[in-house]
Amino acid sequence: MLRVALTHRIGDFSLDVAFDAPPGVTVLFGRSGSGKTTIVNAVAGLLRPGSGLVSVDGWHLLDTGKGVNLPPHRRRLGYIFQEGRLFPHLTVRQNLSYGAWFAPKSAHREDMGRVVDMLGIGRLLHRRPAGLSGGERQRVAIGRALLAAPRLILADEPLSALDEARKAEILPYFERLRDEVKVPILYVSHSPAEVARVATTVVALDAGRVTGIGPASDVLGDPALMPIGVRGAGAVIGARLVRHHPDGLSELDAGGIPLFLPHISAAPGSPVRLRIAAHDVILSRAAPVGLSALNILPGSIESLHQGDGPGVMVRLITPAGAVLARITRRSADMMGLAPGMRAHAVIKSVAPAPEDVTTPTGIAG
Repeated sequence: MLRVALTHRIGDFSLDVAFDAPPGVTVLFGRSGSGKTTIVNAVAGLLRPGSGLVSVDGWHLLDTGKGVNLPPHRRRLGYIFQEGRLFPHLTVRQNLSYGAWFAPKSAHREDMGRVVDMLGIGRLLHRRPAGLSGGERQRVAIGRALLAAPRLILADEPLSALDEARKAEILPYFERLRDEVKVPILYVSHSPAEVARVATTVVALDAGRVTGIGPASDVLGDPALMPIGVRGAGAVIGARLVRHHPDGLSELDAGGIPLFLPHISAAPGSPVRLRIAAHDVILSRAAPVGLSALNILPGSIESLHQGDGPGVMVRLITPAGAVLARITRRSADMMGLAPGMRAHAVIKSVAPAPEDVTTPTGIAG
C-alpha cells in the first residue's frame, strides 16, 4: 500500500492531496499544472513539502509530524525519467548494473537475466546509449530502475518524449511490470490512452486537489471528472475475445454484446480492455438499421453533463459497461434526451486505435 498526504505552496499554486493506492500502477492524471510532478518530486525527496506523509507498506519516507525526511538515496526508489537519462559512457549492461550496485545487500533483488528477457534487451547489452533508439533507451531505463531493488518505482511521463511508434513499443513493458513485478509504481501521465492501458488505480488531479480516485473504468468514465477536459474523455470497458474472422476483424463479447475490431493479436478466450473515446460515439433513440457501423450498444442514459460550450457529455449504461458520448447540445435537445431514456451507442469498428486495446500480452493490432 502506497500512502501519500501532502500540502505545499509554490507562489500562487497550492497543493493539498491525500490518497492511498493498492498494489499495481497508480497513475497521477490531470492537466499540466495540476500538481502531478510536484507530488512525484515530494515522494522522491527532491522537494520538501510544507507538511506531509509518504509511506510504502508502512515504511515512512516522509513524516513531517515526526521529523522523518529520508534523503533521496535512502528512499529505495527507482526513477524512470522522460528521456531515460542513461550514462552515455557506460554500456547497457553497465547501466543496468549501476542500479543494482546501490541496492542494499539484504534487499530482494530481481535477477538480471529475467529483467533482460522481460524487456527484450539482450542484444543491446554491449552497446552504448548513443547507438540506441528512444524506445530502447527507455527499456534500459526501466531495467535499471527495477534492478535497484526499489520499494517504489516512479515514472514521470516516461513516454512523453517518444513518437507514437515508440510509445506503442514501450507500453507493453509497463503492463508487464504491473502484472509480473510486485513493486508498486507511481506513474505520471496526461494521456487517456496510457491511463486506460496501464493503470490499476487512477488519481485524478485538478489545481492541486484530488478530484477522483479509483479504477480506470470508473475515473475515465465519469463525465463529472474529466481531468484533462472533454477532448480526452472516454470510457473503458472489459470484454472477451471470441474469434477471429477471415475478413480481418476480431469479434469480442462485451457483456453479451458482440463488438468487432481490427485484428487483435491474442488467442480466443483472452480478456481485452478497450477504451472508447467519447467523440467516436454517436447516439440513436431507436435501434439503428441500414448503417455501416457494426458496433451498437443498447443502454439507458444515466446522466447528461452540459458545460459552457455547445457540447453535452452523455453517460450511457450498457451491458458492456458505461459509455460516454460527446454530442452537441442542439442534438441532445432535438432528440429530447433525458436521464432514464433508452438509447443506442453507435461505434465505428475502426475507431479505437491500437493503443486503446489491451490484451494479456499488452499487444494488440
